[in-house]
Amino acid sequence: MTKIVVTGTRGIPHIMGGVETHCEELFPRIAKMGYDVTVIRRHWYAQDELQEWQGVHLVDLKTPKKKSFEAIIHTFKAILKAKRLGADIVHIHAIGPALLVPMARLLGMKVVFTHHGPDYDRDKWGVAAKTMLRLGERMGTRYANEVIVISNVIRQLLIDKYGRRDTHLIYNGMASPEIVDFPEYFQQLGIQKRGYILGMCRFVPEKKLDHLVEAFHLLQEEGKTGDVQLVLAGDADFEDDYSRKLKSKAKECGVVLTGFVKGRKLHSLLSGARCFVLPSSHEGLPIALLEAMGYELPAIVSDIPANLEVGLSSDSYFHLGDVRTLADKLYDNIRQDFHPVRYDMSKYDWDHIARQVTQVYEAII
Repeated sequence: MTKIVVTGTRGIPHIMGGVETHCEELFPRIAKMGYDVTVIRRHWYAQDELQEWQGVHLVDLKTPKKKSFEAIIHTFKAILKAKRLGADIVHIHAIGPALLVPMARLLGMKVVFTHHGPDYDRDKWGVAAKTMLRLGERMGTRYANEVIVISNVIRQLLIDKYGRRDTHLIYNGMASPEIVDFPEYFQQLGIQKRGYILGMCRFVPEKKLDHLVEAFHLLQEEGKTGDVQLVLAGDADFEDDYSRKLKSKAKECGVVLTGFVKGRKLHSLLSGARCFVLPSSHEGLPIALLEAMGYELPAIVSDIPANLEVGLSSDSYFHLGDVRTLADKLYDNIRQDFHPVRYDMSKYDWDHIARQVTQVYEAII
């Protein structure tokens, strides 16, 4: 049985983050296909003592909870652990951890690297961190046996920068929607079905949730929100000035903050929203947007390349940073009755994605 060891993620299950959601959906499916899969978790994020979940082995390693160091230290320890476990393939996610792809190769293991996006474009990183992330992208792209990219934007980036043309385009996926009514939870939050706009992501600068709050506040001042509320679902991994200011401003404007949610609560929020908004400046291929599309929600998103690649209607996009236009698009949604939007989600099916990834594994073996 082929043994796969996964690192570069904080862990699974029910851990906040796009890479974490990706791994949570993908690797149980791969395990069911007959592969021996182990996910190495960062112990700070694992709020359980699970050793196995849905057929995936879970191994927790201690790492410092410090955003500048935890990923690389964890990956170093995870690669050594993978060698001890007798891994046939180490599957490394994201460009930071990819800095250690050469180490895994030198230890005699095959490496698959999934590029989830150019993280050096994220606002939260300083010059030194951005430099290391760029180096990680270079090391992963040049030395991994196989490279997976989650969008055409990233595939072209690796062709232009490194001349690597043999990457595998495998999109992020969208889990089957679970339509949920949860009136007790809505009562707790003080919201009504189809009576709120939903933003759903981590509270980090590149998601630009401050722009969403500012746009909604403009409508409040103009008396255009009616009974519609703004709900932000998510939180920060590391509380910082940005997340504190965002929460403070949101509370001043009467925005509903749910904190990090999964499971029934998340499904109910997606089931009952009137539209979904993602004003971000950086994405790989946003799983949160795909999830909202799965629930047939109208979407309002920034016009960055990753969002444009999803192929929404032109009126779903606004120019990044244009708060006035974002406010106008929110108002257009508020003054209309809710109408579901039916998207073509065929290429975002996780079962199909799992089969594509195992074909990459088989190419190595």
